[in-house]
Amino acid sequence: MKRVTALALALTLMGVFPAAQAQQGTTATKSTRKKTAPSTSNAAIAAQLSELKQALDAQQQQIKQLSDQLQSRDQQIQQLQQNLQQSQSAASQAESKADAAASQSAKQDEAVNALQSDVKDLKQNSTNTAVALQETQTNVKKEVESPTAIHYKGITITPGGFVAAETVTRQRAAAADINTPFTGIPYTANALSRVGETNLTARQSRLSLLGESKIGDTKLTGYWEADWLGTGVTSNNRQSNSYVMRQRVIFGQMAFKSGLSVTAGQMWSLLTENKKGIAPRTELPPLTIDSQYNVGFTWARQYGFRVVQDFGGKFALGVSVEGPQATVGGRGFSSLATSTAGITTNTAGNTILNAIGAGGGLYNYTDTSGYTTNKAPDFIVKAAIDPGWGHYEIFGVASLFRNRIYPCAVAGTNATDTVVPTTPTAINCPLTATPVSSAFGAFNDSRTGGGAGINFRLPIYAKKLEFAFQGLAGDGVGRYGSAQLPDLTFRPDGTEALIRTAHGLAGLEYHSNKWDMYAYGGAEYAARAAYTGYNSITVTKTPAITFVPNGSTNATCPVPAANGTCLIPATTSTSIKTNGIGGYGSIFANNSGCQTEGIPSNSLGQFPPASSPFAPNGGGNCAGDIRTIEEGTLGFWYKFYNGPKGGFRLGIQYSYFEKFGWSGNNNKPGVAGFSPRAVDNMIWTSIRYYIP
Repeated sequence: MKRVTALALALTLMGVFPAAQAQQGTTATKSTRKKTAPSTSNAAIAAQLSELKQALDAQQQQIKQLSDQLQSRDQQIQQLQQNLQQSQSAASQAESKADAAASQSAKQDEAVNALQSDVKDLKQNSTNTAVALQETQTNVKKEVESPTAIHYKGITITPGGFVAAETVTRQRAAAADINTPFTGIPYTANALSRVGETNLTARQSRLSLLGESKIGDTKLTGYWEADWLGTGVTSNNRQSNSYVMRQRVIFGQMAFKSGLSVTAGQMWSLLTENKKGIAPRTELPPLTIDSQYNVGFTWARQYGFRVVQDFGGKFALGVSVEGPQATVGGRGFSSLATSTAGITTNTAGNTILNAIGAGGGLYNYTDTSGYTTNKAPDFIVKAAIDPGWGHYEIFGVASLFRNRIYPCAVAGTNATDTVVPTTPTAINCPLTATPVSSAFGAFNDSRTGGGAGINFRLPIYAKKLEFAFQGLAGDGVGRYGSAQLPDLTFRPDGTEALIRTAHGLAGLEYHSNKWDMYAYGGAEYAARAAYTGYNSITVTKTPAITFVPNGSTNATCPVPAANGTCLIPATTSTSIKTNGIGGYGSIFANNSGCQTEGIPSNSLGQFPPASSPFAPNGGGNCAGDIRTIEEGTLGFWYKFYNGPKGGFRLGIQYSYFEKFGWSGNNNKPGVAGFSPRAVDNMIWTSIRYYIP
């Protein structure tokens, strides 16, 4: 700007001075000319000079003014530049302050927003706290007035169970309570097949107690369940029945966050179907009122030590060791029996398997079924899969059986009988070659049995209708079926012969808010395991008899006495059989009496018996070893009420049974064997109140 102003001033001066010089030159020329003129006026010249001076003064004045203006402009420009710098500095400072202010404002906005959010959260928390407090007060009041569980030292205790009033009506009596002995359905020869029975009971009422707690991520569970289907020494149904409470289920469990669980105690067998995965208290028994459930159902409730690993709820693998037991079937085993006056006083066999329960102390009063002497528990492994549709299980069981064999137990001769047979015979001990019965050479013998099976359950319609199937087959696993077909029988030499069995159960179940309906069909099968060559010795002793002959002479008395009495000496008679039939399901078995009713019998020969059990089978000529037993069942439960006050239900069940025995021809060559058959119809009713 200064350069522009100086340039303008220079141009102005350049324009002024030439003009003045030109004017002076012109004036000088004129003056010269005037001097040369004849006359010149000094006054005119002075005037012109004066005007010129005035003009110069005026121009100088203008120049000064322009210079002053330029200086003033320079000052103004400088002032403007200073102002501009100050303005720029101020603007920069203002911008910095503005930025700082904006940042501070943003922070303040954030703080304000955060404060507002905190205030909002506080209000919400306050509202939630008030609501939670109200809910807590309500829950506390509810827990105090109607607790669903009991809290004790960090343990949640939940009671459960139901009260049951139930009836069972059977077309053919089984002499049983609410549970049915499936193998005991009577053949026609049995007097019970000609009469029906109706029993009314509350014995299936149940109590349970569940205890749960946690130690860190580990869950601890204890469970106890009992009913009144046990019997004591004096239990009866006469006036005020005295049935005792029994242990159904009682176990403890430790479950880790990783899915690993360890369970020990009495529980449902690992073979039993679970609803999902493998976990106690998720078992799925049939919905029947009959506490023996249904033919074909795989189960046991016994001691078990179980380890299960669950892999994310889709797959589970479990192993368990469970209490062993051996059930025996068949007949005709090698034996030595002694009887006096028609009463058998001693019977010895060549093998032992189960020991009758010890009496006294804290043990059993009697347990005629006996405790098994198996050398090891049953080993079971199961895998369960839940892929999202249905539930599937595959499992296997191994059982190790053991008995003690006495090869010299059944030995003897009839050569010394007082009543000599036509042809003396003898059975010698195979170790000593003498007919002397003894425990010489006794030894233990072991057999391994086992089987495999499957369980699966499929949702058919809208998660309300389900189809279920389960089955197990193998050698020596009959007791795991609900009908309890035998595990084994004995060969002539006393060794165990495992019976091949198979059972299965199929069913449809419908579930809704008010109804549970079910239809089941099940069957159990036991194969033949029969042999010949069993040895049996029966020694019959008749004591001496002294009597006074009536109207007879001493000459007619075998051993006359001096006082007129007569003595009949004691005698011993030995019956020996060396080719007996036996085992399970023998084709030579005698089934002739299975369909013909005989008279009742008891050891005292009187009816009703004074102290011995009534035996309604009559005749005894009915081997009737079971080949198959089948059951078809229909039933429902109607839930009148199911809510926080508990549950009230009505149930009705109908079952049809058929039992078929293995055919036998009574060892008559050329005669077709006879296969006995039994049929029964049964109806149950139940009214139950479930503890909430």
